[in-house]
Amino acid sequence: MPNPSQSLWSSTSEPALLASRDRETGEFVFPPVDATSPLAARYETVAVAPIGQVYSYTVIHPGPKSGEVPYALGYVDFPGPVRIFGRLAGRPRPTIGERYAVRQDDRFGYVFVAADH
Repeated sequence: MPNPSQSLWSSTSEPALLASRDRETGEFVFPPVDATSPLAARYETVAVAPIGQVYSYTVIHPGPKSGEVPYALGYVDFPGPVRIFGRLAGRPRPTIGERYAVRQDDRFGYVFVAADH
């Protein structure tokens, strides 16, 4: 069975998260429009910039029975503009406006990791 996150990433030597850009309006769409979609001709596939800024986030506190520690989920704004939702890693509490890099992840497809300043 193919990995569903494969269509989210470029197959270049340095993989990049992919989005679609409307050829007429320039609007970005994430996740990218599938090549089999009736709308595929309207969009081109483009790489998302590797670094974005936290727009908003929340910290999730899973129940004790789950065995999971608290984690942050949030929106990160990338140039384009494109806003993407996902797991924020690398800091216990992110800060609005803080820089995060997008990374491949086997469990979630992608995560955002706090970028060094």
